[in-house]
Amino acid sequence: MINVHSEIGRLRKVMVHRPDKGISRISPKRATELLFDDIVYVPQMIEEHKTFVDVLSAFLGKENVLETEDLILQGMEANPDLREELIDKVVDYEELPQSYDDILRAMDNKTLTQVMVTGYLVEDDHIFFDPIPNFIFTRDVAVSVKDSVIITKAAKMARFRENLLTRFIFAAHPLFTETKNAGKLINLNDINKFPPSKKGETVSIEGGDVMILSNDFLLIGQSERTSSHAFDSIKKVLFERGVIDNVVQINIPNDRSYMHIDTLFTRISEDDLVCFKPIVYDGISSNVEVFRSNGDYANYDSIKNFMLKEINPNMNFIFSGNGVSPYQEREQWTDGCNLVALKPGVGITYDRNPRTEVAFRNAGYNVMSAYDLLERISEGVIIPDKLEKTIITIPSNELSRARGGSHCMTCPLIRD
Repeated sequence: MINVHSEIGRLRKVMVHRPDKGISRISPKRATELLFDDIVYVPQMIEEHKTFVDVLSAFLGKENVLETEDLILQGMEANPDLREELIDKVVDYEELPQSYDDILRAMDNKTLTQVMVTGYLVEDDHIFFDPIPNFIFTRDVAVSVKDSVIITKAAKMARFRENLLTRFIFAAHPLFTETKNAGKLINLNDINKFPPSKKGETVSIEGGDVMILSNDFLLIGQSERTSSHAFDSIKKVLFERGVIDNVVQINIPNDRSYMHIDTLFTRISEDDLVCFKPIVYDGISSNVEVFRSNGDYANYDSIKNFMLKEINPNMNFIFSGNGVSPYQEREQWTDGCNLVALKPGVGITYDRNPRTEVAFRNAGYNVMSAYDLLERISEGVIIPDKLEKTIITIPSNELSRARGGSHCMTCPLIRD
């Protein structure tokens, strides 16, 4: 069952991906090609992500924090035919010789899952294909919109195997059978339903550019990673299916620093939006277009004015770096605007944005480290259900090098 109607409703079920050992194979020369800005120390990255998952588990329950590798393995066990189809697709895409095809088919499901994710056999260092380090950003691979799932289509070749694995999860895992059988999967990779435009522009869209801001508004960024043709294509389908009343195009600079709209703003409560002031509040090099299912249209010269007019006239804007340069640029770069809400007013962020923390405190929030929070929960001092207006900071020395925050690392499946 899929049920997500906002960015801030109480999070109940989420999909994540722990950093895998394939990331340890990224060399300095290949980092840019594989969409990392630096090489990372994987053991530390794994520990940081574990803390993140521990926080999620404390609020959702461990059984509701779903790991992609577990889902892939369980999908293979539940649907052997789709397992063989996945091998066909990966062998074809990676252009592997027949001998490799035979090796993959002979593997047990656990080993095959490991190879599909990491690209190699850890035990003997047998390399089959490149790693997919960006798989930790599960927000990008699929987006839940009410009771539907949009399976996205990445702009960069480095993320293509992520896409194959995501399509496999939603096709093969029993958890998503109801959604699939109800025709609620919107697969943007279906070339027959989502062909290139007449000018040859392809569909490309990543989940960091898609936000169901409220029950009536779906925001889609026009960014470095999302094409205008993708926006037009998905808007048409959503209106035809009656999924949502307003599809909003957020036009932002085509820049690596702002690769998705969730690098510029995220909503953390009914009244609070954390954001990068120059683009969101001042409207520099950005604007907003609102397309309504009844054919009406509106446009705004800034994201701020759109929010105040269409979403909440009392919206409070909390600025990364407290809105002061050069700190706002530094802390936007290290994902100070990229938070996932666990419930209204409680969100997770990285621990390396001190001036943004000041902005949160000035807005009435308590800021607490994940370590302190988890200790107090274990002692019974804090009850997650009763926590209010709190920003939880997770360790991020290595995670932040991958260019994505807590919002990027979560694919919500159920929210209140």
